Amino acid sequence: MENLSILLVEDHRQLAQTVLEFLEQQGATVDYAGDTRLARELVQQHHYDLMLLDVMLPGESGFQFCEALRKELSQDLPVIFMTARDHLDDKLEGFNKGGDDYIVKPFALPELAARVTAQIRRQRKEVTANTLQVEDLQLDPARQEARRDGKLLKLSPTAFRILRILMRESPRVVSREQLERELWGDLVPDSDALRSHLYNLRKAMDKPFSQPLLNTLPGVGFSIHGAAEQHH
Repeated sequence: MENLSILLVEDHRQLAQTVLEFLEQQGATVDYAGDTRLARELVQQHHYDLMLLDVMLPGESGFQFCEALRKELSQDLPVIFMTARDHLDDKLEGFNKGGDDYIVKPFALPELAARVTAQIRRQRKEVTANTLQVEDLQLDPARQEARRDGKLLKLSPTAFRILRILMRESPRVVSREQLERELWGDLVPDSDALRSHLYNLRKAMDKPFSQPLLNTLPGVGFSIHGAAEQHH
């Protein structure tokens, strides 16, 4: 759970405190909201890897908020509902409103951690260690190797991790904030660290080849995609 950014939405203060402390001990960074009004603000201001969402909340319910999250805010982060409502109809409604998983209160904290980890792996397509490919660029997570046009690229461990993140999300744009959070959590080395790693990555994967694949969108983020996708 190292370097994960989680939003916890729960109006029961004591439970929220217990969950928050447990997740932070596991290495996650956790923001807390006691209602959906604050949760709505936070989710629009920050990037989160996952949301833990209570169902019975003051005002708007967790189900209603999750539906708004998907339809109005176009947020696709994984959502795990936490609730004492354990009937099948409740679970089905949760999934219908856009939830990804459901944990019934009272729950064991190690089970919550396992469900969070499973959702993150699914979101990041890490369920299998399959080779990632964009155009003639290939990355093999199992061997920790990257090749372009069959040629092995010489990459530092950090450059390899950046490439893996960008290829995993391709052709989507990954923000600087998301990239730094996933690489270093809250301990970002300095403002130029990411820039120099990206410079070295670009030098290894794009410089010797005619078609650049690493794209920078100033003020937005970075992406890896080929010529066909650049025209969209």
